[in-house]
Amino acid sequence: MMGQGVSEQEVALLLQAACQAAQKAYAPYSDFPVGAALLTDDGDVVCGVNVENASYGLTLCAERSAVVKAVSEGKRKFKAIAVWASRRPHGSVTPCGACRQVLAEFLEPDALVIMTDEHNGHPKSLKIKALLPEAFGLSADPDGNCPDTGSSKPGG
Repeated sequence: MMGQGVSEQEVALLLQAACQAAQKAYAPYSDFPVGAALLTDDGDVVCGVNVENASYGLTLCAERSAVVKAVSEGKRKFKAIAVWASRRPHGSVTPCGACRQVLAEFLEPDALVIMTDEHNGHPKSLKIKALLPEAFGLSADPDGNCPDTGSSKPGG
């Protein structure tokens, strides 16, 4: 087992899916295609790609693309995510800060972010809490209500 209930076979599957997804990225400005593969609690794999925009701030990263796609399909519980960048040695890349915050919203702090080691290409992983310590969040009561705002937490 790689850790956190994710097997070595699942790690290999996620990295392969992320690599294949990267081929579908829309990256005409950076020429930096990225793919992500998200493992749901029920074993499904949902992929996303980066989608660039001429107004760079509107670019959507692969990790957030995968989360948005999964949530739009009714999936909200995830075990791990793999990230792959085609133009990096061995596909190694880590999520940006915005993606780390979105991942912290939907994955448990001990969930894995899987990538490859930039030097040898072997799989490596970090926990969400290591990538984004002290992530911003609103606490919800058992009914899913956010006392900080009085609103309901999405999905709560």
